[in-house]
Amino acid sequence: MKTDMTIDWDDDESCIVFIDQTLLPGDCRTVRCRDTDRLARAVMRLEIRGAPALGVAGAYGVALAAVTSRQEDLADLLQEVASAAESLKKTRPTAVNLAWGIDRVMERVRGAQDAGDVRRIALAEAKAIAAEDLETCLAIGRHGAGLLPDRCTVLTHCNAGALACTAWGTALGVIRSAAGMGKEVRVVACETRPLHQGSRLTAWELSRDGVDVTVITDSSSAAMMREGEIDLVITGADRITRDAVFNKIGTYMHAVCAHHHGIPFYVAAPFSTFDLSEGERDVVIEMRGRDEIAFCGEKQLVPDGVEVRNPAFDATPLSLVTAVITEEGVISPPFTHHTSPEGEVFKHVTSGDSVTARRPVTHRLKTGVHHTLPSG
Repeated sequence: MKTDMTIDWDDDESCIVFIDQTLLPGDCRTVRCRDTDRLARAVMRLEIRGAPALGVAGAYGVALAAVTSRQEDLADLLQEVASAAESLKKTRPTAVNLAWGIDRVMERVRGAQDAGDVRRIALAEAKAIAAEDLETCLAIGRHGAGLLPDRCTVLTHCNAGALACTAWGTALGVIRSAAGMGKEVRVVACETRPLHQGSRLTAWELSRDGVDVTVITDSSSAAMMREGEIDLVITGADRITRDAVFNKIGTYMHAVCAHHHGIPFYVAAPFSTFDLSEGERDVVIEMRGRDEIAFCGEKQLVPDGVEVRNPAFDATPLSLVTAVITEEGVISPPFTHHTSPEGEVFKHVTSGDSVTARRPVTHRLKTGVHHTLPSG
């Protein structure tokens, strides 16, 4: 399995290094990012994309703002870094991990004693988030691998692989872990219009790993399910609210079809993607530009003057989700909103290896609100 880092920090040059995903699969090229304006542009252009990777990018963005600032007064430096952080947050409003990574580093630097302390703390915390992301993906893979039969065909949408994280991946991490256990896993990757993250990125990743992968048009999935060619669906998530999973546009369609055909629909995501203080109607769906649909490269696909609608994400009700595969285990909806007396999340987690095994786990979620996540 390839272990290239999607996003990393270069200590020698004090900059962020990332794979420009817009160039794949034809060209795998890394970019050295030396200021937060360039980072913001990379996020908006989807050079960096995927919920966990955006969390790491946000964290490194705060560190980059601190390291490159010329301010030596503590208050002035914190103000400048905070301004850069707020600008980065606005680049992708739906994907919650970006704000999560930024906020986590900002919370740590507010306790700094001087400007040098801000820089050290910011970089250390950002590196910790990146390291945790890899461990989280590996744990998600371990928990989810047990859900896959020894021989199966998995449908996935968009790209929830190593390119969406620092490495390994969430949905594709489950597939990689299952393949590593000796399971015979075939993957059907939906092309994922309009930017083809499935055909460009997922197929690229899996083909490099020697995993059997077939690309289909997004509209082919229902027919394949009806013909009995799909055993289960695994996707990633950009935000999980108390009543819905937000993921790349088209995910809801696959969930409805899977539910109709009695096919398990799993979501693989870290706890940093949960935002249980929000409901579906509270979340702003990012709308992308017209040209993403109206053109394919230089080829015009939509007549001039014709409107397009290009949402980046859709919402899948939790009633259509079989379970969410997390770093702590596999949890089943519904997710409730209560806290334990100690203010900790206290949930039952169902192991991917045994649907009857339960164990209590505590975990703090974002927004300062703590929630109970029962297994259902």
